[in-house]
Amino acid sequence: MAIHLILGGARSGKSVYAENLALNSGQEVVYIATAQVYDAEFGARVAHHQVRRPDHWKTIEQSFDLGTTLQEQAKPDRCLIVDCLTLWLAQCICPDCDRPDNLDWQTERSKLLETLPKLSGTVLLVSNEVGMGIVPLGEINRQFQDEQGRLNQAVAQLADKVSFIAAGLPLTLKG
Repeated sequence: MAIHLILGGARSGKSVYAENLALNSGQEVVYIATAQVYDAEFGARVAHHQVRRPDHWKTIEQSFDLGTTLQEQAKPDRCLIVDCLTLWLAQCICPDCDRPDNLDWQTERSKLLETLPKLSGTVLLVSNEVGMGIVPLGEINRQFQDEQGRLNQAVAQLADKVSFIAAGLPLTLKG
C-alpha cells in the first residue's frame, strides 16, 4: 500500500500530476470525485477534469463518507485517485451545501484518517494548500482554512509520499 498526498494551489497542475501517476502505475484506476456541482462555471471545471480521464477508468462520485468508499474500492492491484480532499471538506462543513442532516465533520475526518493506513493498493489524494495567503474574513472561511490545514497535516503524517505542485512542477516534501 502506498499513500501519496499531492498538494498545490488552484490550477497548479496537481490533478494532472495525480492522473499521470495513475496512468503510469500499471494498475486499474478508480477515480473518486468528491465535488458537487452547484453552478455552470463549476460544472465547466468538472467537465475539464472529466475529459482528461481515460474511458476505462471507473469514476465514483462520492461527496461524503469518503472513508467507507475507500474501504470498498481499495485492492492490492488498484490505484485510487481522490480529487479532492478540499471539496470534500468544504461540503462537509459548509452550512449551505447539500449534505446529510446527520453529517458530522469530525466523524468524517476521523473515519478517513483511521481508514487510510489499512488500505491496500495505491491511494493518490489531491488537496489544496490554502494556508499560504492571508487569514480570510468571515468565520466559515477561517474555519475552512484551519480545518484544511489540519487535515493536510494529518494526512501528510500518514502518507508515504507528499508532493507539492507549483506551475505543474512537483516538489517532493516527503518520501
